[in-house]
Amino acid sequence: AKLIFTTSLFLGTTITISSNHWITAWAGLEINTLAILPLISKSHHPRSIEAATKYFLTQATASTLVLFASMTNAWHTGQWDITQLTHPTSCLILTSAIAMKLGLVPFHFWFPEVLQGSPLATGLLLSTIMKFPPVVLLVMTSPSLNPTLLTFMAISSAALGGWMGLNQTQTRKIMAFSSISHLGWMTIIISYDPKLTLLNFYLYTMMTAAVFLILNTNNTLSLSTLMTTWAKNPTLSAMLLLTLLSLAGLPPLTGFLPKWLIIQELTKQDMAIAATVISLLSLLGLFFYLRLAYCATITLPPPTPNHMKQWHTNKPVNTSIAILTPMSTMLLP
Repeated sequence: AKLIFTTSLFLGTTITISSNHWITAWAGLEINTLAILPLISKSHHPRSIEAATKYFLTQATASTLVLFASMTNAWHTGQWDITQLTHPTSCLILTSAIAMKLGLVPFHFWFPEVLQGSPLATGLLLSTIMKFPPVVLLVMTSPSLNPTLLTFMAISSAALGGWMGLNQTQTRKIMAFSSISHLGWMTIIISYDPKLTLLNFYLYTMMTAAVFLILNTNNTLSLSTLMTTWAKNPTLSAMLLLTLLSLAGLPPLTGFLPKWLIIQELTKQDMAIAATVISLLSLLGLFFYLRLAYCATITLPPPTPNHMKQWHTNKPVNTSIAILTPMSTMLLP
């Protein structure tokens, strides 16, 4: 069953990103949604069932809106081609549909809930590969979308992703809000340089994969359990610190690269104010990444009787972690 779901996942993604016609793009998105649902609700916990239901409803609405936008466009222009989306109303509807697919503000409310209800591996899929088809659709239609609206949504995403992540204690919710603010960075540049959006997405995927895999190895779902993992695998905790700082976008690390290029491009486009605002808002993100990193590596935990210290393991670490962590810290040069 798991094999079927993962192959359908990759199949749906491939169909969407290689399609020229709106209907095939929509079909790929639907295959994706249906394939990830069993992976979310696998644990049969009431919360994961609730997460799967929420995910299904939002994604079904967004897919319907994609169909509606393409039909309105075809009705007015006779074009079913994805790149020929020219009618202003359908552009507006499509923007809202893709924002709903991705979890951009103001359609972001489902994402933290769904991520909190699903297991860590599924959470990784949800925040990386499930975002890929909508991002590609956004890139393909970017010349005809409204840049003012996109900039507004991007800045509010960065703001809300930063502010709402500040008081979270669950690692999955923190990762969800970090994802929302990163999507803000991707959206702000899409009208001016779509290649930067894709670059940002690839690097974000890499760093998020590294963080999720490390959390999965340590089996940490909240900050209080993160405090006791340093005893289990100290090297892994140190790498988690670096990867988190890279995700926050600190200069010598990989995560700074897309931010640097985006700020440069925005200042070329006479949008220095927007660049300043979104850079200041990413400091909010830096705060909660620092708090995660602080809990993971620097602090000796307070003597909590309800948390067992974990045994030190000499088990070999997953190869993908070993590849992803150096890449997500050292790719900047």
